[in-house]
Amino acid sequence: MTLDLTPDQLLSTTRAVRKRLDLTRPVPRVLIEECVDLAVQAPTGRNRQRWHFLVVTEPEQRRAVADIFLRALPLVTGQPLTERDMWRMNYHARSTERVFDGLRHLADNIHRVPAFVIPGVEGRTDRAPVAVQAGAWGSILPAVWSFMLAARARGLGTVWTTAQGPLERELAQVLGVPYEEVMLAAFIPLAFTIGTDFKPAPRIPREEVLHWDRW
Repeated sequence: MTLDLTPDQLLSTTRAVRKRLDLTRPVPRVLIEECVDLAVQAPTGRNRQRWHFLVVTEPEQRRAVADIFLRALPLVTGQPLTERDMWRMNYHARSTERVFDGLRHLADNIHRVPAFVIPGVEGRTDRAPVAVQAGAWGSILPAVWSFMLAARARGLGTVWTTAQGPLERELAQVLGVPYEEVMLAAFIPLAFTIGTDFKPAPRIPREEVLHWDRW
């Protein structure tokens, strides 16, 4: 059974869920399989269909994966923030504060999350040129977003994290993934949501991101 959402409502209310994950309910396998069936309908470069979805629900394996998540979090780095980044992040009052508060809550409860979804794509892009990276990521991101939309429609919450990055090789070993052949693209906690009344998020004005004909 799916929620009564229009396409626009589904697209605008599929949020990064951290604090409202229901940590007390297991997620039925059939729902995850339905989400994967929809995910693999996404476009993929040259129809190569190199995607994979690793789902972790077994308690001991979940603990091992959660431990990697916690150890990887402090190691996650990204490009330095610019003044423009800071303006966007704080355009709406307390938005960044809420994000980090949610991240702390997730970290504190990661071992209780009933399922982890770790999408992978065949072919590594380490130090590859942009054209190669674009093809690989363009062949996994649409599928994962479709999975997340399908999950939302079924009352499930997700949040895309990149916590696997610093310890990807270790995570691959725990999951039995051939690291040299498959890139783990994300680390996604999955659970039913506490309530389903999610709303569109406040964003910076359209004029800041929409460009006609030229930058």
